[in-house]
Amino acid sequence: MDFIELIKAALFGLVEGITEWLPVSSTGHMILLDNFVKLNQPKDFWDMFLVVIQLGAILAVCVMFAGKLNPLSPSKDADERSDTWKLWAKVIVACLPAAVIGIPLDDWMEEHLGSPYVIAAALVVYGIIFIVMETVRERRARELAIGGTVASTSAGYHGAHFATKLPATDGMGDAELADVYADCQTVDDIDWKRAIGIGLFQVLSMVPGTSRSGSTIIGGLLLGCSRTAAAEFTFFLAIPVMVGASGLRLVKFFLKGNTFTGEQTAILLVGCAVAFVVSMLSIRFLMDFVKKHDFKPFGVYRIVLGVAVALYFFLH
Repeated sequence: MDFIELIKAALFGLVEGITEWLPVSSTGHMILLDNFVKLNQPKDFWDMFLVVIQLGAILAVCVMFAGKLNPLSPSKDADERSDTWKLWAKVIVACLPAAVIGIPLDDWMEEHLGSPYVIAAALVVYGIIFIVMETVRERRARELAIGGTVASTSAGYHGAHFATKLPATDGMGDAELADVYADCQTVDDIDWKRAIGIGLFQVLSMVPGTSRSGSTIIGGLLLGCSRTAAAEFTFFLAIPVMVGASGLRLVKFFLKGNTFTGEQTAILLVGCAVAFVVSMLSIRFLMDFVKKHDFKPFGVYRIVLGVAVALYFFLH
C-alpha cells in the first residue's frame, strides 16, 4: 500500500471538509486540487471518489444536529416529534427538484460542463451575487431601522414582525440588522413554499463551481430566511441529496465492472474520515460566523478564486 496515496486522500478530505459547507464550491476546489495533487488511481475510481467522499461530510451534519434531526428522541414530546417529522418532510420535498432534474442530466452535465472555465465563471458570477444580495439586504434593513417604521410590505416584510424586533436593534451592525428583519428567523419558521423555493435554487448547483451550499443559501436569503436558518436548512438538504448522489456514483462504478482494491478502500476511508472531522469544525465555524457577519467575504473569495482558476488554465 502506497502511504503517499493515503496522504493525498487525507488532503482531499481536508479540502472537502472545509469547502463542502462554505459557499465556495467544493467540487471546484477538488478539481483544482486534482491538477496539483493527483491520486494514482483509474479515472472511474476518481470520479466516484470525488462524490462519495462527501459521505464523511454528511456524517458530520448527522452527528452535530442529531438532537434536531432525530424524531424518535426520547427527550422530545409529541409536539416536538411532530415538528421534526415536518422538518424532514420539507427537506424531502425540497430535494425533489434536484432529483427529478439532476438524475437524468447527471452524465450530460459531467461531460459538457466540467470545463475549468465553466467552474471559474460560476465562481465569479455567484460571488458577485453574494456581494450584491447582502448589500441590498443590509441597506434595506438599515433604512427601516433608522426610520423606525415599516413603510410598505412590498418586499415581503411584515409590520407586526418588525414591531417586536425594532427595540432590539440598537448597536447592531448591518449584517446583524439584516437578519433581524428576516421573516424566517430559524429553520423551523421555513414554510412549505419557501422549502420548495430553496429546493429549486439547489438545482443551480448542478453546474460545477456553483456550490450546492451557495445556491441554497442564496435561495434562502432571497426568500426571507436569516443566515442561520438558510445555513441550517442547507445542511439538512445535503443529507438526502449527497447520500443519493453517492449511492448513484457507487452503482455506476460497480456496474462498469469495477471493484475496490485494498488500497482504494483505504483511500476512500481516509478521505471520508478526514472530511468528517474537518466538517465538524467547518460547520461550527460557519454557524458562529453568520451570527454577526454576512457572506460578502465568501463572495470576494469566489471572485478571486474564479479569476485565478481561469488564468491558471489559460496559461497552461
